[in-house]
This record gives sequence, structure tokens and C-alpha cells, in this order.
Amino acid sequence: MSVDVTTDEDAGVAVVTLDRPERLNAIDLAMRDELVAAWQALRFDDTVRAVVLTGAGERAFCTGLDRDAVVPQPNSPYMMDDPLLRAGPKANDLWKPVVAAVRGMACGGAFYLLGEADFLVADPSAAFFDPHTTYGMVSAYESMLMTLRMPYGEAARMALMGSAERLSARRAHEIGLVSELTEAGRALAAAVDCATVIAGYPAAAVQGTVRALWAAKEAALAQAFAQAPHLISLGSLPAERQAELFRARRPGHRLR
Repeated sequence: MSVDVTTDEDAGVAVVTLDRPERLNAIDLAMRDELVAAWQALRFDDTVRAVVLTGAGERAFCTGLDRDAVVPQPNSPYMMDDPLLRAGPKANDLWKPVVAAVRGMACGGAFYLLGEADFLVADPSAAFFDPHTTYGMVSAYESMLMTLRMPYGEAARMALMGSAERLSARRAHEIGLVSELTEAGRALAAAVDCATVIAGYPAAAVQGTVRALWAAKEAALAQAFAQAPHLISLGSLPAERQAELFRARRPGHRLR
């Protein structure tokens, strides 16, 4: 199992942990399926009134889709199967609040999860970046989600600068992507503290508020997401060329 779910019934809080630290918590297809199953199970567990999402290990929250994952695609520019579109809580119709605790790298496909969290708490080691353009891929769904989480210019810079630059936890907090920057090693505990407070409130009111907050964003996302498959098909290099660019990647990046 690569997704661990622990529940504190007294507090009403579940902690969902991406548990592939040896792969920097990259999401393969089995892990995607486990995430879907976890969100679906939490929909029906009335003892859980708030959720914390985090990653195992110190190096990464999540580094997106595992590059070894094989995702068959229809032979058509009009149809595309994105393996991470169903990986997040909102995509699975879970309207319980989700607080993300981020430690280490969060990049690329991690934004499918962070984009559907209600707010983020970060360790000073957290660093956010989107490497798609570096390797000849269009950043579509990820950029669309992040544009609704931070100022447009910051989202655009992160998407366009690719792997050359990382957004520090400090800067992420300054621009509002991160709501709380904790002391080292305290992000998970701080997120659980927040979730415990929220879980103590009447569940129907909390879930209605989560649904209302998401409603303010989902119309824009629906229209944007409708364009994503075509943009990805038109703008991304063939997989073989992407792999060449990945293997030839240059070390080093700027942290800002």
C-alpha cells in the first residue's frame, strides 16, 4: 500500500499520507487508485470530519506522476486520459475540509492534490515548482489549479521558469499559497491542530462552507479544463523527446 490512512475518532480527524518516500511520493497508477479509494471511503466515514493530507519522508510531499507509469492514450488529438484528474478529494466528491501539510518538494502533478486542498501549511523545507516546460510538456491542469491559488504573475512565473527555479516556503507564504509557515518539523502537527479545531464544529455547516468556497472556483476551472486536452496535445513534445530532455536535465536551480 502506498497511501496510508490513520483516523483519530476522538478528534474526528483522518491523516492521509502519500507513502512512497523512496520515489519522492511520486504517484503511480496503483497509488492513484488508492487515493481514489481513500477519498471515497472518507465520504462515508462519519467519524471523520476533517482530513490532513501529507507526504512521508523529509525530501518531498509529492513529485507528481511517476515517470515510470505507463498511461495508454487514444490515438487522437481530441481524446486524452489524464491519470491524475481523479486523484484529488474534490474530484471524488469529498466535501470534508482537507488541510495539506507540505514538507520538501511539491512539484508538477502534486498540484492536482494541493489545488484541491482547502489550505496549505508548510515546513520551511517546502519548495514548489513546475518542471513541465523544461521537458517539453504543456503545464495545463496544474497551472489552471495554481492560478486560482496564487497571484497570476506568480503562477505564470512558476509554470514558465520550469525546473530552473523553485518557490520557497517563505515566498509561498508571502503570496498566500501557504497559509501558515511553521517551525522545522512542525507542519504536520500544525495541520492536525487546524483540522482538529474544524472537526469540532457542526459537520453540515463546515461541509456546506467547503462546498461554497469551491463553487466560487469550479465554474472557471470547468471552462479552463475543457481546453486542457487540446493544449496538451498541440504543445507537448512526443514522449521520446520528453524523456531525452529529462535525461539531459541540467543540475541546479534558483530558490526564491
